[in-house]
Amino acid sequence: MRRQIVALALLSSLATAHAQDSKTWMSVMLDGRKVGKLVTERTVTADTVTTRQAIDLRVTRGSTPLVTHNEAVATESLDGKPLAFHASKTGSSQENAVDGQPRPDGTFQVTTRVGDDAHVSLLAWTPGAVLSEGQRLAIVAGGFKAGSHYPLKTFDAMKQEVATLDVEVIGDEMIDLPGGTERLHHLRQRLAGGSGAQSLDMWVNDRGEVRRGISPLLGFRMEVAACDEACATAPDQDIDVLRSAMLQSPRIIPNGSQGQAMTYRFHLRDDLPAPFVSTDEQQVKKLSNGDYEITVGHPQRHDDEPGPTPEDTASNPWVQSDAPEVIALAKEAVGNASSDLNRMRRLRSFLTSYIDQTGLEVGYASALETIQTRRGDCTEHAVLLAAMARSQGIPTRIVTGLVYAQRFAGASRVFVPHTWVQAWINGRWESFDSAQSRFDATHIALGVGSGDPWRFFASMASLGRMQVADVKISGSMPDFMQGPAPSQQPATPSFNPVGPVGQTGGRR
Repeated sequence: MRRQIVALALLSSLATAHAQDSKTWMSVMLDGRKVGKLVTERTVTADTVTTRQAIDLRVTRGSTPLVTHNEAVATESLDGKPLAFHASKTGSSQENAVDGQPRPDGTFQVTTRVGDDAHVSLLAWTPGAVLSEGQRLAIVAGGFKAGSHYPLKTFDAMKQEVATLDVEVIGDEMIDLPGGTERLHHLRQRLAGGSGAQSLDMWVNDRGEVRRGISPLLGFRMEVAACDEACATAPDQDIDVLRSAMLQSPRIIPNGSQGQAMTYRFHLRDDLPAPFVSTDEQQVKKLSNGDYEITVGHPQRHDDEPGPTPEDTASNPWVQSDAPEVIALAKEAVGNASSDLNRMRRLRSFLTSYIDQTGLEVGYASALETIQTRRGDCTEHAVLLAAMARSQGIPTRIVTGLVYAQRFAGASRVFVPHTWVQAWINGRWESFDSAQSRFDATHIALGVGSGDPWRFFASMASLGRMQVADVKISGSMPDFMQGPAPSQQPATPSFNPVGPVGQTGGRR
């Protein structure tokens, strides 16, 4: 009898996991205000499952509307093996797209398109990594026992990388959705080995289908909730993501003081893990009661911080350092400079003039697209500067954090989200900021990465739960002055946060 019960339970689980044709609409909200829609459509044949997902977002940055459209298509076998993938992003002046097709040797041929330019590469699939259907099956197989954990490797087509996640089962809950109340399983995904600052809470049904999701984003609570088509396609509401992401400074920092070293005291609420990173230019000290002391500007000998990794010299879908256009422009910019330091200085100075249009509506453009349009904000400056430096053989990484502004978007003495570049120079990491014309001690680093937008938003997940409690000028900083004080306001980062629902990842 017991064996029969076990057998029936197993058959029930398999029946629940089997894919079925479906179409799910979801409303996308920031702090309860509707900003977009998400639709997921699953088509099942005798041999394959194809999952199509499209998300549309509309927000404002200052008074500038920003509209983005992202699509992802995954073709898999009935047991969740990857067969092909596609992803596209439209939010700037051109479309970025990635297509992956299988080869007989088990690798994938990946075509990355930026506008009319195409780049072909080979991708070795990471064992155990899954796409949409594979993730759904893994959730069902992991079970819904409260307190349990299991690992999950998810592949993101646009990033062309795998995130290793820890999935925690929180328990069953009754959830109010626009269409009524549903009993759902609450799961929490975190990047394995990460700080926990960036997490995704999901509520799924017995079939492992996401019905609700919540994640922090630039100080907001981003939520997707299943509803009918009329609800999902209802008019969006205006919300200014830029103004809400600012942090008030407790004092004015005069222009003449910004070239000196600074010591900041930050207060974090809700037992938030430290979102700051120690670098060769920034030291982080934990105090008590959620307070941290951040010192920026005292030159440090490179010690415990990791040196360059292969990722810091590699081309990727956003930092296309092997593209002929990038290589040619970098050669033009560096001229006869004989050292990496001088090459970086020339690249920084060149880009400050080359990107001659600041566009808050750009979205998140790659290095190639920025070369073509000469338009963007700090993220476009950073990805192009990193690409040009890597094409010269200089390891670079992209830093996301905050920078001080006397006035910005109608606000006074604020820290705003910002992005810049660190290059490996003479055995240490040194910062270069072409959007600001220089790096100074009002730059506060929250994370480092390779240049994809998802890593930026992972670093910014703590905004809204921190405040700048104190600012002190702590000494001179001659080695960090890399040009005149900027005459323009900070070029704030782009907004393009969303990949497939149920995926989160990034490198800190």
